[in-house]
Amino acid sequence: MSHNRILPTKDSWKNLKEYHIDEEVGFVLPTPQEELPYPYDQWISIAKNLPELIDKNELRKEVEKLKMVGIDDLKDHKSQRLAHLVLGYITMAYVWNQGGEDVCEVLPKNIAVPYCELSKKLDLPPILVYADCVLANWKKKDPNGPMTYENMDILFSFPGGDCGKGFFLVSLLVEIAAASAIKVIPDLLNAVKCEDHNTLQRALRYIASCLKQAQEEFKQIHEYVDPNTFFNVLRIYLSGWKGNPLLPEGLKYEGVWETPKKFAGGSAAQSSVFQCFDVLLGIQQSSGEESSFKFLQEMREYMPLAHRKFLQSLESAPSVREFVISKGDAKLKADYNECVKAMADLRKFHLKIVAKYIVIPSKNKHKANSTSEETSEPENKGTGGTSVMTFLKSVRNTTEKFLLNVD
Repeated sequence: MSHNRILPTKDSWKNLKEYHIDEEVGFVLPTPQEELPYPYDQWISIAKNLPELIDKNELRKEVEKLKMVGIDDLKDHKSQRLAHLVLGYITMAYVWNQGGEDVCEVLPKNIAVPYCELSKKLDLPPILVYADCVLANWKKKDPNGPMTYENMDILFSFPGGDCGKGFFLVSLLVEIAAASAIKVIPDLLNAVKCEDHNTLQRALRYIASCLKQAQEEFKQIHEYVDPNTFFNVLRIYLSGWKGNPLLPEGLKYEGVWETPKKFAGGSAAQSSVFQCFDVLLGIQQSSGEESSFKFLQEMREYMPLAHRKFLQSLESAPSVREFVISKGDAKLKADYNECVKAMADLRKFHLKIVAKYIVIPSKNKHKANSTSEETSEPENKGTGGTSVMTFLKSVRNTTEKFLLNVD
């Protein structure tokens, strides 16, 4: 990136590492594990062959043959994260199978029991979350090469060819670009505490440049993800069973709970990085639409526990916004506004992407099926279960309200 780097102090990194935040990739799981030992290798074997098994309509049969195994031998964090990713993929494939026309309402106990036990240990829900399919689902082709799309791949795929690779890796690169700014947060907060204007201004400019770079990375979605494939093939496998008419009662986890449970599918709202900068900049989504704020708060439960704790720690930190307002410095206000504007611009761009990848394909599908009584309303919901355009417009509008007047 073509901006001046601000290097954090060693002490500040001690604090960030406690929250599972990596110096290079932020909230992303660094160098994810790719294999699991016996007996968990049976899960890996199915997950690596999902598209082929689904295409042959053999996926459910293979899952039902799996032996029940406990999770006690999954001792380290990376093994547990890989297992959660793999079981999430298998669960989504089992439920939606060949695209949602033959939905399964019960997850068999040989998967449900270990999945729920592991989820409890990680304090994550038993469904494929953003922390799985984006943050822990990648590798470098050349370990010594750069973190670029060309040198990266995903560990597991759904049907839809390279569409999933494009969607997950572009999301990952957006995350990493924005996460570069996390390294200056401890020094930024210290600058507020010590009333060090110069360090604060440099930190704000660095954060704004990282957020702008995140939008540049986001633009790669046009190159690597086909709208029709995303909407008609991949999207169903990312959908959850909360607010979903295909599973109105939720999913029954056999051998775990007596009644079905409702969980939201993976969503960008589950990304810790953007909620992190909302909190840091004092952008209070609670001042906007109540339903949008409640959804964002709910999505924190789908984040890794350490990341949730980091957001909570930021909420109790000194207010950057109040400090900037209290000083009445036009240059400081302008630098703060650049950060808020970069957040708003990212959300505007996200709206355009949703229009291209969900709203327009939904309308096209509805036109093609216009003789049926089916409405297109469910199609305009995000994988997290919200009315996606309404939610994103609300979040964008609230973000813009936090721009400061500069005299």
